Amino acid sequence: MDTHGHENRLAFDVTHRLVLSIAIPMTLGFITTPLLGLVGTGVVGHTGQPDALAGLAIGAMLFDLILGSFNFLRASTTGLTAQAFGRHDRHAEQGVFWRALISALGCGVALLCLSPLLLAAGLKLMGPENAVAAATSTYFSIRILAAPAALANYAILGFVLGRGQGGVGLLLQTIINGTNIVLAIYLSLWLDWGVAGVAWGTMVGETAGAVVGLLIVLRSFDRADRPTRAETFSRHQLAELFALNRDILIRTFVLLAAFTLMTRIGTSFGAVTLAANAVLMNFFLLSGYYLDGLANAAEQITGRAIGARYRPAFDRGLKLSALWSFGLAGIISVFFLLAGPWLISVLTTSPEVQQAAETYLPWAAVTGLTGALAFLMDGVFIGATWSTDMRNRMLMSFAGYLVALAVFVPLFANHGLWLAMNGFLLVRGVFLAMLVRRRADQTFRVAQ
Repeated sequence: MDTHGHENRLAFDVTHRLVLSIAIPMTLGFITTPLLGLVGTGVVGHTGQPDALAGLAIGAMLFDLILGSFNFLRASTTGLTAQAFGRHDRHAEQGVFWRALISALGCGVALLCLSPLLLAAGLKLMGPENAVAAATSTYFSIRILAAPAALANYAILGFVLGRGQGGVGLLLQTIINGTNIVLAIYLSLWLDWGVAGVAWGTMVGETAGAVVGLLIVLRSFDRADRPTRAETFSRHQLAELFALNRDILIRTFVLLAAFTLMTRIGTSFGAVTLAANAVLMNFFLLSGYYLDGLANAAEQITGRAIGARYRPAFDRGLKLSALWSFGLAGIISVFFLLAGPWLISVLTTSPEVQQAAETYLPWAAVTGLTGALAFLMDGVFIGATWSTDMRNRMLMSFAGYLVALAVFVPLFANHGLWLAMNGFLLVRGVFLAMLVRRRADQTFRVAQ
């Protein structure tokens, strides 16, 4: 390599401690999210109004769909920030942050303006009636006020993760969700605001997180590194961000389509099987929280290594992230196989649903293992900003998933459905892994 001085100056060691210092805080942060849903459900459930509870469930589902679609703001910011961090380019870091924040706020304001249309479309899609529709409308109309803050939090979280500050990420998640939980309980139960109390709790929590996050990030900035307005809105930089966001958005929509299709096909097997599948999907979602944490570590280390033009860190980061991903996936798969029947009994009291869920439990228990490589590769490809490859391989995997559904569901019914889903997760990871060495060779050769 002809850049020994440059390499030595930017080189860094990748250790188990470095990987876990990002993965553990973010896993803890992600785990607070379902806790938030449980508290909201419990609070409204205590009011003894089933219509309000149904309205909350529909409203929360609509927001999961809407805000989940904007996760590209977090992912692209992490990758671009990590690369600038690896180059020790504080000027570029600030540029990435301001472009991401302005994009997030712009999208948030657009959601606010479109909120009447989004609410009308959501009500038409979900079909609630009378009191349920009124509760959904109340929740949606209040919570949508937090859209700019919620999307700003994606940009802020992406930035601190790109700098490897997992602890700051956990702090912000704790502020957002903790404020939300406390206010939901106080406003809904003590002040008897019901669904509106849960919505206001979310609104204040998101806003508090954004304010604290902005203060933390801005305090870390040096005025001498501030980009000019022309640099911030550079056509080349905006085009790079737009292309990255577009590819990640397509990948996210295809992933959502895969899970929606599974639910849709599951309805044809009857209410009991559908309910059993819904219970078992919680096992996959739980596996996803720690796999996401390790994917975040892979994003930061991969991006930083590419920014530093230091291949040993890239290879070591990939190896250690894979070791932890597969090790933990194996442990939790065994745990679900052994403790699954008990967990199922906690999640549902229906004997028929319990029996059906136990029948299909092995399929759900191994989703962590079959999905581990896909989660890890997503982290690597986002950190490296190889988004076009990630998008294309996702589309190829989805095509294979459709074929698997067409073949296995008629043959094996719900077993075939779970087989197709596990195959989809596994194939997506393998398709991406097949590209890694070649793309890394190209990237580091160009970097030299």
